Amino acid sequence: MKAKGFDQFAEKSLVIIKPDGVQRGLVGEIITRFEKKGLKIVAMKMVWPTEEMARKHYDQPEHAARALGEKTIAAYKEKGIDLNKDPMDIAKDIQKKLVRYLTGGPVVVMVIEGAHAIAHVRKIRGGTNPLSADVGSITADLTVDSYFIADADERAVRNLVHASGSVEEANVELAIWFSKQEIHKYNLAVDEILYSREWEDTFRALVKGK
Repeated sequence: MKAKGFDQFAEKSLVIIKPDGVQRGLVGEIITRFEKKGLKIVAMKMVWPTEEMARKHYDQPEHAARALGEKTIAAYKEKGIDLNKDPMDIAKDIQKKLVRYLTGGPVVVMVIEGAHAIAHVRKIRGGTNPLSADVGSITADLTVDSYFIADADERAVRNLVHASGSVEEANVELAIWFSKQEIHKYNLAVDEILYSREWEDTFRALVKGK
């Protein structure tokens, strides 16, 4: 496949179908949404995460943790609620809940590849709060949970799917869940239609040959 555009913009995203997605039998539905987009699964396995794996996955630098805490404070302020807490304390509490959530049962972990894969996967997954996620996304269509319900129960919001937020984040996450040998390089027939300039000429020649 000769596709300079693909080579230039190809990315890999880590996707985790969380325990609630597995328990609700939504694995096939979720995978189908990514495949229909034209994204390619280059690694996949079922894992029951240990606490160590989950902590590594949700470990964040201080600036990112603080931003998470501030985002939570802002979300509550919009609802007229003042949390009156330090952003770092909020972030630590969220991370504990996320670790508990992710270790609650088996998960399906995937590496998804494609041009602009990070952005495409995030759009398909939707916002992390199902209540405000865009209609048509996984979180909007397949679950009714919200941060407000989850916080009242002192648990993480059950939003079915994790997706890497950036190329840098994906690189860190990929190393936690997969060895290099587990990530495969291969072509799909549809790759030609999606990316290859030569496909247009090939198709035109086939049509003219009829």
